[in-house]
Formats: sequence, C-alpha cells, structure tokens
Amino acid sequence: MALEIFAHRGASGIRPENTLAAFREAAELPIDGVEFDVHLSSDGVPVVIHDESVDRTTDGSGYVKDMTLDELKQLSAGCRFADEYSDERIPTLREVLELFRGKPQRLNIELKSDVFPYPGLRENVIALVREFGIADRVILSSFDHVTLEAAKREAPDIETGMLFVEILADARSAAAGIGADALHPALPFALREPGRRAAAEGSVLRVFTVNDPEHALMLREAGARAIFTDYPHRMLNLFK
Repeated sequence: MALEIFAHRGASGIRPENTLAAFREAAELPIDGVEFDVHLSSDGVPVVIHDESVDRTTDGSGYVKDMTLDELKQLSAGCRFADEYSDERIPTLREVLELFRGKPQRLNIELKSDVFPYPGLRENVIALVREFGIADRVILSSFDHVTLEAAKREAPDIETGMLFVEILADARSAAAGIGADALHPALPFALREPGRRAAAEGSVLRVFTVNDPEHALMLREAGARAIFTDYPHRMLNLFK
C-alpha cells in the first residue's frame, strides 16, 4: 500500500505555516491531504494558526483567544518566514475551506483545545464542515480526547484521529474508548512494537511530523497509512 502524504500546516517547509500561501502550494500538488490547526478568536471565529499565542509566527503578541478577528487580521502571518510573505494574514477556517473547495485533497482539521477549552470551537468547526458539504473529506484530530469523543458523538459521519506522543501499550483500546477512527501518533510510536502491532491489526496510523525520507521509508515498512510532512514535494519525489 502506498504511503499517503499530508501537507503539515500546508507546504510549511517552503511557505509560512498555516497561511493561504502554504495552502495554495499544497492544493496544487497530487497529495492525499492537508493538515492545519484551528483556534477560536475572542469573537468566536475559527482561525487557522498553530500556537495558542501569535508571538512565534506573527509580528504581534498575545493569545489568540484574547483577540478579535479584526485584531488578528492586522498581524503579518508571514513576515517571520520571509519578507516577501509579510502581507500574509492569519486565515479563517472559512477562507481555507473556500480555497480547497472542489480540490481532491482530504482536510485534517486539528482542534487546538488541549490547552484552552475554547467553548464553541468544536460546534463551529462541525457547522462549517456541514455548510461546505465535505464531511466525507474531513478528519477531525486533537490531543484533547474529551473534545474528540464529543465530536464523534455529535458528528459520527466525520472521521476522527486521536493525536498522541506517548508510546502507548494499547493505543487501539484507547482510541476505541473515545470512538476515534484512526491513530495519529508521533513518529517513535509507529516504529516501536506497539505501533507496528496496531498497524498489523488494522489500525489506521497517520504519523507526524515526518521530514526525513529515511523515516518515511521506515514508516511505510512498519505499516503506517500516512505521514504529515512539512515537505510534501520531497515526499512526492521519494514515492513517485
């Protein structure tokens, strides 16, 4: 079975992560999917950014949860990557879904409620997925397994992926306990015996974050279904 390729935060190795520039690049590639992260602005709008704060990836400072959409849109989401991307802004989830409308890639939406609870985030994301009619193309993932369990209960037709970094002895049972359809582990788990066993027993493993071609080949041999990578071009060249 071919190893599926998901662009991690878009084509984030060559474009500023979680920006429309990164997603446009990924949208033109013959890859299987794109992964990105969603927080909630103070006025209740799902926005695409990885960290709880804007400090690392923008020219601003503060928590996403404390800023309105208008305030977030004033920030450059690309200037820290390169000056040529200084006009990039933090996109809303709606903007990203619009960009991928009619595209073939699956969309892995990570619900970033594992630090701050973000009341309404899950419901807002599910509502947008319904509005766009893309439930069959979406995977909801999270390190917040309580939210993930609730998402599966509320939207059983949307696939869910349980994110984790630990070397779990029985990840299959943990996923079954919250109704998760897939395991989304960090790389070490997938290469260790519990990960290999889970794959052999039929679990879908999508592994983050895989940028080394040697690691990708090892994961394919271990039975992983997919990788999340910052360099989808590189992995396409490896597996074509």
